[in-house]
Amino acid sequence: MKRGFDIIASAVGLLVASPLLVTICFMIWLQDRHSPFYIAERVGKGHRPFRMVKIRSMIVKADQTGVDSTAGDDRRITPLGHLVRKLKLDELSQLWNVLKGDMSLVGPRPNVPREVAMYTSEENMLLEIRPGITDFSSIVFADEGDILHRTKDPDLRYHQIIRPWKSRLGLLYVKKSGLFLDLKLIFLTFTNSLARAWTLQKVSQIVSSLGGDPELVEAASRRKALSPKPPPGSDQVVQKRVIKQ
Repeated sequence: MKRGFDIIASAVGLLVASPLLVTICFMIWLQDRHSPFYIAERVGKGHRPFRMVKIRSMIVKADQTGVDSTAGDDRRITPLGHLVRKLKLDELSQLWNVLKGDMSLVGPRPNVPREVAMYTSEENMLLEIRPGITDFSSIVFADEGDILHRTKDPDLRYHQIIRPWKSRLGLLYVKKSGLFLDLKLIFLTFTNSLARAWTLQKVSQIVSSLGGDPELVEAASRRKALSPKPPPGSDQVVQKRVIKQ
């Protein structure tokens, strides 16, 4: 049922969004005369790699800098790219990946291979289902760029502040996933930009109802500043970005 819903919703979504996608792609091409698409390698279900389609919001070859986390003040973001990211237009093109079967509408966000290489054994459970366009963490950390703003090492801060909660929320979804939960998260993804405080309250309530521990519920509410935590399956806060060979 979940896959059938994904196919129908992604096909309709692409059809409805096509005028907007064509317009923004043309504007990006006019900006620097390069492809408006960024084809990003990601790791999907069962550790299988796939090519995720994104609307390009950064300069050409931005991925070759070795920095994976993007702060709000990242100089690689183009002038038009700031608008693309603010309106989440770069996510719309991923409906194509959903239609193909690489992704689902809802599921843990896919990561780049070098980040997946840092997963703990517990975090590897995130790869037991298809990755998604949205999930708990996509809503809770919709302001990821602001969290990483003016940070000397955005990748390290991501691993200390965001990754622990993002992975825990993703693991909760893996254990409790279902079509009804998907519909709730899709709805809350849309309300997040309109009524963020209300949306975060609803997300924290859902996390609690699914058996999330009080610490995770509190983190999902974003009422308090985030503090460094170890990723799931580890007892140590990440101190440096070490990729396992």
